[in-house]
Amino acid sequence: MKIDAIEIVHVAMPLIYPFRTAFGNNDTIESVFVRLSSGEHYGWGESSPWKLPAYSPECCSAQFLISRDIMAPLLLGKDIDSGDGLQDHLSGLKGNYFAKAGFDLAWWDLHAKMQGVPLWQLIGGKNATIEAGADFGVMETIDELFKEMYSAQTHGYKRVKLKFRPGWDLWMIEAVRKEFPETIIHVDCNSAYTLKDIDTIKELDRYNLAMIEQPLMHDDLLDHAKLQAQIKTPICLDESIVSTHSARKAIECGACQWVNIKPGRVGGITNAVAINKICMDADIPCWIGGMLESAVGAAHCVALATLPNMKYPADIFPTDRFYHDDLGEPEMVHSGPSEFQATMKPGIGVEPKAEALDKLSLSRASLVA
Repeated sequence: MKIDAIEIVHVAMPLIYPFRTAFGNNDTIESVFVRLSSGEHYGWGESSPWKLPAYSPECCSAQFLISRDIMAPLLLGKDIDSGDGLQDHLSGLKGNYFAKAGFDLAWWDLHAKMQGVPLWQLIGGKNATIEAGADFGVMETIDELFKEMYSAQTHGYKRVKLKFRPGWDLWMIEAVRKEFPETIIHVDCNSAYTLKDIDTIKELDRYNLAMIEQPLMHDDLLDHAKLQAQIKTPICLDESIVSTHSARKAIECGACQWVNIKPGRVGGITNAVAINKICMDADIPCWIGGMLESAVGAAHCVALATLPNMKYPADIFPTDRFYHDDLGEPEMVHSGPSEFQATMKPGIGVEPKAEALDKLSLSRASLVA
């Protein structure tokens, strides 16, 4: 297909309440939306490294500029017939995975629409119903966390993910385990620790956790391998897995027993599918994470969560969990307790609301071949 036009929009979406993690507190989520057009057809992608380069080296303001000034000209007017082909056009640019993801995600939505099939079926998904888990950031008090966890339990969530950072760490987990002795729980450290903190991390073996997500540096593999050899709890890598190359190395050195795949972090659908295949061949289970995107980005995550080897409930949330109004339409709603249903419409089945996109836009660019 020939890419006739590209639209890029940088937005800021206000949250209902701040989301607190080891790398800071956020009261808005910034995303970059990409629209690729070919003839009368178009597709949307959403990629969200957030406002500051804290989760990764990327941030939305830089992503917008790189997408507009460098990547879009490499794709505009080109005939691109596969996800690998799109990645090849961008392969001369190092890193910038979130920026590449915006185009890759939009291409896959466009491609699936032109094929007349849902994206999840096109990439090899096996089941339209996917399971989601509950995810809680750092709270003001432990009682507030208990309240949210009881609510999640009432709504049928089968696992809980807890943000874990200095000051909200072992004492919090001990209190949670006493209150919820049977709940499937894992902690997400967001790279907040080093091997100097190994005694703290070893203590987590006492609490029967499903996994410890990204305890060490965002770009580390070797120290994670050293740590995994000294603890019983499985390590899950998130920030450290940005490509098929890093996934292969992580598996070979024994750095993890799980991999969290976020389409933005790994450069889009093309690389996410390839990383899942590498992990599946090595008997490393995966699961799908997200960056609190709108329903547009979440729809891509739902499609990926239908793939084989996705063995843990995804970090995909209903709209009213974080937003008063979703920028995407239709909004994210549960199809059953802790479940979402992949669309049967061609593509991802979600588009941005035009008025909301205008209202929340920080920067915008349109390019025509």
